[in-house]
Amino acid sequence: MSTKPTTTDLEWTELDQRSVDTARVLAADAVQKVGNGHPGTAMSLAPAAYTLFQKVMRHDPADADWVGRDRFVLSAGHSSLTLYTQLYLAGFGLELDDLKSFRTWGSKTPGHPEYGHTTGVETTTGPLGQGVANAVGMAMAARYERGLFDPEAAEGESPFDHFIYCIAGDGCLQEGISAEASSLAGHQKLGNLILLWDDNHISIEGDTETAVSEDTAKRYEAYGWHVQRVEPKADGDLDPAAIFEAVQKAKAVTDRPSFIAMRSIIAWPAPNAQNTEAAHGSALGDDEVAATKRVLGFDPEQSFEVSDEVIAHTRKALERGQAARAVWEKSYQQWRDNNPERAAEYDRVAKGELPTGWEEKIPVFEAGKGVATRAASGKILQALGAVVPELWGGSADLAGSNNTTIDKTSSFLPADNPLPEADPYGRTIHFGIREHAMAAEMNGIALHGNTRIYGGTFLVFSDYMRNAVRLSALMHLPVTYVWTHDSIGLGEDGPTHQPVEHLASLRAIPGLNVVRPADANETAIAWREILGRWTKEFGKGQPHGLALTRQGVPTYEPNEDAAKGGYVLFEADGGEPEVILIATGSEVHVAVEAREQLQGAGVPTRVVSMPSVEWFEQQDQGYRDSVLPPSVRARVAVEAGIGLTWHKYVGDAGRIVSLEHFGASADGKVLFREFGFTPENVAAAARESIAAAQR
Repeated sequence: MSTKPTTTDLEWTELDQRSVDTARVLAADAVQKVGNGHPGTAMSLAPAAYTLFQKVMRHDPADADWVGRDRFVLSAGHSSLTLYTQLYLAGFGLELDDLKSFRTWGSKTPGHPEYGHTTGVETTTGPLGQGVANAVGMAMAARYERGLFDPEAAEGESPFDHFIYCIAGDGCLQEGISAEASSLAGHQKLGNLILLWDDNHISIEGDTETAVSEDTAKRYEAYGWHVQRVEPKADGDLDPAAIFEAVQKAKAVTDRPSFIAMRSIIAWPAPNAQNTEAAHGSALGDDEVAATKRVLGFDPEQSFEVSDEVIAHTRKALERGQAARAVWEKSYQQWRDNNPERAAEYDRVAKGELPTGWEEKIPVFEAGKGVATRAASGKILQALGAVVPELWGGSADLAGSNNTTIDKTSSFLPADNPLPEADPYGRTIHFGIREHAMAAEMNGIALHGNTRIYGGTFLVFSDYMRNAVRLSALMHLPVTYVWTHDSIGLGEDGPTHQPVEHLASLRAIPGLNVVRPADANETAIAWREILGRWTKEFGKGQPHGLALTRQGVPTYEPNEDAAKGGYVLFEADGGEPEVILIATGSEVHVAVEAREQLQGAGVPTRVVSMPSVEWFEQQDQGYRDSVLPPSVRARVAVEAGIGLTWHKYVGDAGRIVSLEHFGASADGKVLFREFGFTPENVAAAARESIAAAQR
C-alpha cells in the first residue's frame, strides 16, 4: 500500500462541476433558512473541498474512524458548511434534513464543527488558527505512531502512512497560534502535512488590506515549507485541476510540510455579494440567493435542490472508500503477519489498555524528605516512559524547570537535525517557546489517536494556552498539562511569574481536572490516576492539569484516597474534629503544622488534603460527607491563590487563607511568611472559624 501520488491527471466531468455548484447553493440555502451563518467562504471553497473529499483523500465514509484514513481539518470553522456539504455528498451520515436544520437546537450541523457530535468531524474548530495547530499535532502524532509500529518501512509504504489536510483562512493565519504551529511544523519537516490557504482577501472588517500587508507565501517559505500558489480560473472561480495538481506535488514532497495558497473570491458566483465582507458572516438575502441560482443554472424557486444524478455520483465515495480500505487492509495484514509483537502492542494501544504491571513502576517516595513535586513528577515520567512507549511529550522550552524530559537520549526531531539525540520517532518533544500552539498541538495529537501526550510550562503561562485548554475540555480529550512553579513559592522571579488567579480560573473550565498534589507521593498517585482514567474513559476522557511546586515540600506516607481528590491526611486527636483545615499543594504542610499547634492547645483538628476539587466532586455524597462532615462548620481553606474555589467548602462560618493580590520578588519562604501562609496565621483563622461556628 502506497501513499505516494500515482497520477497528476484529474478526471473532471460536468457532473463533478454540478456537484460543486450543488454544494454552493446548499450553503446559501442553509444560511438563508436559519437567517445567520457564513455562506460566502463555503461557496467559494466548494471546488477545493470537493476535490479533497472526492478526488484526493483516502477515507471510508462508512467508517469515519478508520485508522488508515487521511485526516481533514477545517481550521476556518466558521465556514462549517464547507465541511458539512461534503460529508453529506460523500455519505458520511449527514442527510439533506441535517443541512436544513443548520445551526438549530439538536441538529448534527452546529454553527462550528464539533468533534464527537458530527460523524466525519475530526476536531472542534471555530477559534481561528486552532485547527492549523491541531493539524500540526496530528502530523506529529502520525510520525510518532509510525515509529512505534513500523519504523523501518520505506517512505509512503507503511499502513501507518497518511496525510493531514487542513483548510485555513486569512483569519487563521493572522492569529499568532498558527505562526507558532507553522514554525514548528517547518522545523519538524512534517512532510505528511498539507495546508491549503483560502486567500480571499476578506475579513469581517472588509478587505484584508485593513490589517495585513505581508507576503504570506514568503513567510511560509521562511518557515521551511514547500510553497505553491494556485491561481483562479479566468472567471474567478477556484480551479479544481490546478488544486489537484498542487496537492499531488505536495504529496511528493516528503521532507517538508506543504503550503498551497489558493486565491479565491468569497461568495463566488453571487452577482452582488461576491468579494464583499457582508458575504462572510451574513445571509445573502432571498434575491441574491435566487440570482446566484440563476447564474449556476439552478431553479431559483427551489431550495436545497439536489438532483438524483448528483447524489448518486458523489455517494460513489462509499465505493471508493471500500476499495481503498480493502487495499489498505491487505497491507495492514501483511504488516501484522511480519510483525506479530508490534501487532500485539498495537492492539493493546488501540484498545486504550496499558502494559501489564505499569503501576508497579511508579516510584514511592520516602516519607519525611523534602521534594519538589515538579522533581517527583519528572522521576515518575521517566519511570513510566520505560514501560509505556505510547506516552510522550515535552515542554515549551522549559523542560529543565518542568522536569518533563521523558528520555534524555531521544528527541522528536527530523533525522538531519544536528543534535545528537535527534530521532524522527523520538520520545521528547521540544515545542519551543510556543505555549499556545503546544496546547493545540497536544489536542491534535490526542485526536489523532494511538499515543498519549503531555506538555509542560509554568502555571502562569497557562494564560497563553487557555483557549486550547478550553477546547481540550470541550472535546473531552485526555491530554495532560504539566504546569510547574505553581505559586508565590517560586520566589524571586516575582509577580510576573507567580500565579495568583490561575488555579481558580482553570477550575472554572468545565471538564478540566486541576490536580495540585501536596507532595511527591500524591504526585505519584495523581499520575497513576490520570493514566488509569485514560483507560477507563477510553474514547471520551478529560484533560488534566497538574500544578506542581518549584520548591521542596515535605513528603508524607502515601494514601490511596488521594485519587479521590480529597481525603483525610491527618485525623483529629482527642475526639471529633472541632475544625477542619483544607489545603492543596505546598500549603498542605502549613496546614499540618497549624494542626500541631491547635492540637497542642487541645483543639481536635483534621487536615484534609484536596489535590483535585474536580475528582472530589466526582465522588458520592457519602464519601464527601465523610471527609467534610456537615456537622463540622468550623473550617479553614488554605491555598496560595485567590480564594474563589473555597467559599462553598468553608461555608458561612469558615475562613479562607488566600492571596487576593499579586506577589512580589523575594525568596518564597519570605513571601509565604509576609503574605500570611504560616502555621500561626492558619491556626488563628481556625480559632476565628470555631468562634463563628459557635455563634
